Amino acid sequence: MMDRDASASLTGTPVPAVGFLSGLSGRLFLLTAVFVLVAEVLIFAPSVANMRLQWLRDRLNTAAAASVVIEGLPDQELPRSVQQETLMATGAKAIVLKRQDASRMVAALDMPPSVDAQYDLSDVSLPTAIYDAFETLLFGGKRIIRVYGPVGETSTRIELLLDEHKLRRAMLTYARNVFILSMIISLATASPIFFALNRLLIRPVRRMTENIQAFTADPSNPARVLTPSGGRDEIAVAGIHLAAMQQTLQRTLKEQKNLADLGLAVSKINHDMRNILSSAQLMSDRLSDVDDPVVKRVAPKLLRSIDRAVGYTNEVLSYGRMREPEPRRRFVALHPLVQEVSEVLALDARGDIDFVVQIEPALQVDADSEQLFRVIHNLCRNAVEALAQGAGVERRAVVVTGLRTGAVVSIAIDDNGPGMPMKARENLFAAFRGSARSGGTGLGLVIARELVLAHGGTIALVEKATPGTLFRIELPDRPVPLDAFRRRA
Repeated sequence: MMDRDASASLTGTPVPAVGFLSGLSGRLFLLTAVFVLVAEVLIFAPSVANMRLQWLRDRLNTAAAASVVIEGLPDQELPRSVQQETLMATGAKAIVLKRQDASRMVAALDMPPSVDAQYDLSDVSLPTAIYDAFETLLFGGKRIIRVYGPVGETSTRIELLLDEHKLRRAMLTYARNVFILSMIISLATASPIFFALNRLLIRPVRRMTENIQAFTADPSNPARVLTPSGGRDEIAVAGIHLAAMQQTLQRTLKEQKNLADLGLAVSKINHDMRNILSSAQLMSDRLSDVDDPVVKRVAPKLLRSIDRAVGYTNEVLSYGRMREPEPRRRFVALHPLVQEVSEVLALDARGDIDFVVQIEPALQVDADSEQLFRVIHNLCRNAVEALAQGAGVERRAVVVTGLRTGAVVSIAIDDNGPGMPMKARENLFAAFRGSARSGGTGLGLVIARELVLAHGGTIALVEKATPGTLFRIELPDRPVPLDAFRRRA
C-alpha cells in the first residue's frame, strides 16, 4: 500500500491512520457485540423477575409444608427451639397460617415493628414482576417485606415476613451469572458474524481503498488499475466500474499529456512560423504593385490568407491553454464567407468535387467572421477528405445551405461521401478519438464545437437516409439592448 504522506501530497487532504477500533472491522465487531448484549438485556429483565418470584414461592412452599406438619400437633405454642428451626428452614422472621375462620402464628422470632412492602404471589403480571425485581435490585436489601399466597389449591393462605437482604443477594448472584453468560454468548456470536462479514464485506472494501490510494500515487501506471474480483455482488460490480473508471482516467491523462507536449511543440514552432509568415506578408504586399490582371485578382486573396495564417499562429496557443478568444461578433454576409472557404480549399482546380452554395446573398449571420470561417472550413475540409477517399459515387459534391428562421441562422454542410464510421460517431467531438480518417486527430471537430458554443449556438451530426455526412450549425443572434434598438431606429 502507498505511503499516506504521498497520498496526502497528491490529494491535499491528510489521510488518517486506520486502527482496529476506528476501522470498519472494529466497529462491526463492537456493534455486533453491543446488539447481542442489548438482546440479552431484553431477555434478562423477564428472567430475573421470574427468578425472584420462584425464590419467593420456594420459601412459601417450604413454610406451607412445615405449617401442615405443625397444624396436626395439639393446639399449643411450639417450643422456642422448634420455631427457630422452622424459621431458619424458610429464612423468615414470622410464619402465619390463615384459614377462612381463623389465623395461627406458626412461628415468630424478633417481630419487626413495621413492614416496608408486601407482595401477593397468587396473581402477578409480567410488568409488575419486572418492576418489583428491579426495585429489589436497585433499592432493596434493607427492607422487611410481607409475602403471602395460597397453599396448593386450598383456600388456606400462608404468609411470611422476610428480610430482603438474602433475596437481593441471590438476585445479584443470578445477575452476575447471567452477565458472564451474556458476555460469552456475545463474543461467541459476534466472532463468527465478524469473520463472515469481514471476509464478504470489509476485505473487498479495504482492497478497493488500498487500490485507490495506490492509484492516486501513480495514476499513469497500468499496474495500479484494480483487477476486479469476478463476483456478482454489489462490491464486485463497484470494483468493475472502478477499474473501468481508472482505465478511462489513464487514457484521458495520456491524451492530456499528449496535448501538453503538442502545445509545447506548437509554441516552439509558432515563434519561427510567425517570422516566416511576416516575411511572406511583406513580399506579398509588393504584388499589389505588379500590373498584371491575374496578379491583381489573386493578390488580395493571397494577402487575406496570409493575414489569416498570422492570426491563427497567434491564436493557436489559446487552444493549448484550452481557451479561445471571445468572439468579436458583427453581422456578416454568409454567402461570400462560404465562397471564400471554397477558394481556400481550391476545389475549382480539382474539378472532381462540386462545391454547391445554396445561400441567399442577403443572408447575414451575427458572428465573428474569422471564427465562423474556421468552423465552416474545418467541416468542409473534412467533407472533401471523406469524398476523396470514397469510391463508387458518380458525382461527388459538398452542399452548404443557410437559412434564417427568426433570430436563428441554420447552416448545413452536407456531402454524399461514405459517411462517418461508427467509432468516429461514438467519439464525436473528442480530441484524438473522433477522427473519421486514419492518422487524423479529430481536433477539427473539437475546435468547431468550441467556437460554435462560444457563440451560444449548437452543432450536431444529423442522421439522413442517403449516404454521406450532414452537420447542422445553429447560431442565434445576440439580444439587442432596447436603447441600441431605439438609437438604430
